Amino acid sequence: MAENPELQQAILDLVNAPNYQPVKPRVIAKKLNYPPEQKQDVRRAVKRLAKRGLLSYGTKHLVRPAGQEKKRDKGLIVGVFRRAAAGFGFVRPKLAAGVKQPTEDIFIPARKTLDAHDGDTVEVRLSRGGHHRRREGGRRDDGRGGEALRQAGEIVSVLERETNRFVGTYSSTGGVGRVVVDGGVFNEPIYVGDPGAKNVQDGDKVVVEMVRFPAHAHDGEGVVVEVLGAKGEPGVDTLSIIREFNLPDAFPAAALDVARQQAQAFDESVPEGRRDLTGMTIITIDPIDARDFDDAISLERLDNGHWRLGVHIADVSHFVPAGSALDDEARDRATSVYLPDRVIPMLPEIISNNLASLQPNRVRFAKTAFIEFTPEGIRVDTETCNAAIQSKRRFTYEEIDEYLADRDAWREKLTPEVFELVGRMHELAMVLRRRRLDGGAIELTLPETKIDIDKDGRVAGAHLVEHTESHQIIEEFMLAANEAVASLLNDRELNFLRRVHAPPKPEKLDMLTDFVKELGIDCEHLRSRFEIKRVVEAVQGEPQEHAVHYAVLRAMQKAVYSPEVEGHYALNSDQYCHFTSPIRRYPDLTIHRMLDAIMAGRRPADDFDQQMLLGDHCSRREQRAERAERELVKVKLLTYLSTRIGEEMDAVITGVEEYGLFAQGIDLPAEGLIHVTALGDDYF
Repeated sequence: MAENPELQQAILDLVNAPNYQPVKPRVIAKKLNYPPEQKQDVRRAVKRLAKRGLLSYGTKHLVRPAGQEKKRDKGLIVGVFRRAAAGFGFVRPKLAAGVKQPTEDIFIPARKTLDAHDGDTVEVRLSRGGHHRRREGGRRDDGRGGEALRQAGEIVSVLERETNRFVGTYSSTGGVGRVVVDGGVFNEPIYVGDPGAKNVQDGDKVVVEMVRFPAHAHDGEGVVVEVLGAKGEPGVDTLSIIREFNLPDAFPAAALDVARQQAQAFDESVPEGRRDLTGMTIITIDPIDARDFDDAISLERLDNGHWRLGVHIADVSHFVPAGSALDDEARDRATSVYLPDRVIPMLPEIISNNLASLQPNRVRFAKTAFIEFTPEGIRVDTETCNAAIQSKRRFTYEEIDEYLADRDAWREKLTPEVFELVGRMHELAMVLRRRRLDGGAIELTLPETKIDIDKDGRVAGAHLVEHTESHQIIEEFMLAANEAVASLLNDRELNFLRRVHAPPKPEKLDMLTDFVKELGIDCEHLRSRFEIKRVVEAVQGEPQEHAVHYAVLRAMQKAVYSPEVEGHYALNSDQYCHFTSPIRRYPDLTIHRMLDAIMAGRRPADDFDQQMLLGDHCSRREQRAERAERELVKVKLLTYLSTRIGEEMDAVITGVEEYGLFAQGIDLPAEGLIHVTALGDDYF
């Protein structure tokens, strides 16, 4: 169902009126003179507005303005519940325009979770004088450095379900059907009635819709609404993850209509007002299996000895009109999701893989950032423009690595202009890299796990994708462009979606210090970024490298999107945003639109509260995508390993807990737990 901006605005006008009294969505429909058969449209619109934080639900599902406190609910905190496997959980207070919320997570004991499940938006009452003592990192019992107090509370109501549908495995006993939900979401199976209606068989993966959520007083009950297929069949695991994480499916017709209109209106001529760079030597470098090309590079040496780097990014804002059905869908998705055997794009493929993709020898529109550097890599100027470009060559990372290993072998394969450009790019990238790392940036070696899929859709193996110099070239230029554009917007005193990475919490650094010392690495207390960096570099190429790098990663906070001026800790950057991937990230698209406004002589819309809400939404969508990607990689690896039980493999220890060791295979990058009971009598 496409969004209806006029209906949404009418609802907001009604709910925010001074004399409004909270009512249910069906009453709102009546007040707006919507006929009964369109009541569901109003209900959907209210739900979407609530998800964006523009209004909220009260008790008995009454709709109220965002941030409005009910008189008898004073002191209640709204947040998102995250449930642990043991039944307890934590509530992260939710951002709301004009409402002050606590910043720390709230501990919820198992018997005070009501019937909330992971991802639900809930209301919490803080326990009077109640605190929960937590151990950060899980490796100490002596109370030194690893403990902290966390506020405790209880859930008093569920305002909004993250989902009413769950994925699990069906089984029946004595004619009674039950579903064991994946991921330990519920402690007990869910009873399902009338499974014969879907012809479900024992062992099938199914989607179950909850009729009643389980609580301490009663079991859960649901109904099978979709049969995904037999467990273990190719593609069933992917479909299960898509349903489990509520990932988007097909694009709505209204969004596709806008995309098709953009395709019909586009031709490869260079329109007035767009800088013609089609004659410039520009190239792309991407993975061998890339479908879309959203960044391209040019590089010149100026007469004064300076470098002039051109970072040309797909001009997605030209093809996605703000406020359109296509924009609404992209905003809701917020990110593309990269699964081992498919991509769920943020934008329809007619745009992501065609119109906006910077394909070789095709005229394509770009947002260009020209950045001038001194020979030492100091940025001295930034200029942005709307451009038309024509990439002269599409490279893969493997080809660039081959070029760097034996340049002479490539001289005859490339035009002189392209051959020299690649050499210049490598030279400047290494200058920027040395300067960035010398300045305190922390870089971890964490290769990506790539699943190998055969022609039948089954897992054939897995390998690690190494981060080579070809990757570093593009990485340095993208980092430079993101930093330059953020500085440009900051100089104009604008609120914009920054990529924020807060420093690690002290208790996390306490645990990291202890862990590093337990590995026999001599170090001071790891409070300084330079001390962390020294340890990271000291283990490079050593057996402890993998374990230390993962431990440092776990000590770090998550990077998020926010208009707050907090900087990026890992990059050691005061000003940083995402500008370079608007095909797959919505925050980048917002930056492009701000540049459009500036180039048109207008002040961009930069409401701080709205930026906070959008940043929170995009961060949550990104984290959902990451969880889904990790879970499917794990599922596929476990399925593959189930055929190799009894084999031995070399592994490296990645973590130590009192109940066992975590290890990752060297040749096959699967991580698992070696329980303490399986360690034998040797000394560890």
